[in-house]
Amino acid sequence: MTSADDVPWLDEEERRAWLALTALMVRLEPALDAQLRRDAGLRHFDYAVMAWLSEREGRTMRMSEIAALTEGSLSRTSQVVARLEARGYVVRAADPDDGRSVLATLTEAGYAAVVDAAPGHVREVRRVVLDPLTRAQVRQLAAIGERILTRLDDVR
Repeated sequence: MTSADDVPWLDEEERRAWLALTALMVRLEPALDAQLRRDAGLRHFDYAVMAWLSEREGRTMRMSEIAALTEGSLSRTSQVVARLEARGYVVRAADPDDGRSVLATLTEAGYAAVVDAAPGHVREVRRVVLDPLTRAQVRQLAAIGERILTRLDDVR
């Protein structure tokens, strides 16, 4: 075990960056969730699942792939897809190429719902995240996020 003396403590600038990032992580998801619930009757995670499906050929993906892309557990993804299935937005079926896998397919009703929800969601993303930033800051945000994600991928 290391002692407190061995820890490279955060300096004031690093502390400020860390606190801003943690506040952002805590507050952004609920803000996006509130807009989607109010305007489209969807949770942000629901929207993410449907958006990923809408962009795939045949609007179909394996459940495990959806879980990986949305950073959700397979259990959480299954619960969300079951809820979307009950609303007629998604159907599930066994993968004919791999009997151990389940495919989720976005229905026409689901596609219509995600298309209807997209403009409000994009407006909110712009309002909350992008509009306060300069174009250079948007590029920096992308680079910073990608770099941190790469490190997180390395830690897995």
